[in-house]
Amino acid sequence: QVQLVESGGGLVQPGGSLRLSCAASGSIFSIGAMGWYRQAPGKQSDLVALFPGGGDSIVKYEDSVKGRFTISRDNAKNTLYLQMNSLKPEDTAVYYCYAVIRPNGGNWEVHWGQGTQVTVSA
Repeated sequence: QVQLVESGGGLVQPGGSLRLSCAASGSIFSIGAMGWYRQAPGKQSDLVALFPGGGDSIVKYEDSVKGRFTISRDNAKNTLYLQMNSLKPEDTAVYYCYAVIRPNGGNWEVHWGQGTQVTVSA
């Protein structure tokens, strides 16, 4: 069974940094698109950063995080990262990773992590 496990959230002061990780495990044949969403209290979820997959190698960022957040992936470890610098209170949200994964002997599926809380506050 394929699963995504997130880590790295927490409480940080404005201007600080955090790095989120999302590790995929299980019987995995291939991983396509991977990315991060976030959902703030009372708001809809928004895409934060994305590796599109499917031959599109251009990373995409939500406008408010450009220049502050960096998404990266380690394909050997099946792990996705989100380095968040210069954090602002408005970055406070639950962050979810997702990945499009083809398990061994199966078809492509969308998987989500359990979510990790990021709180930016003085």
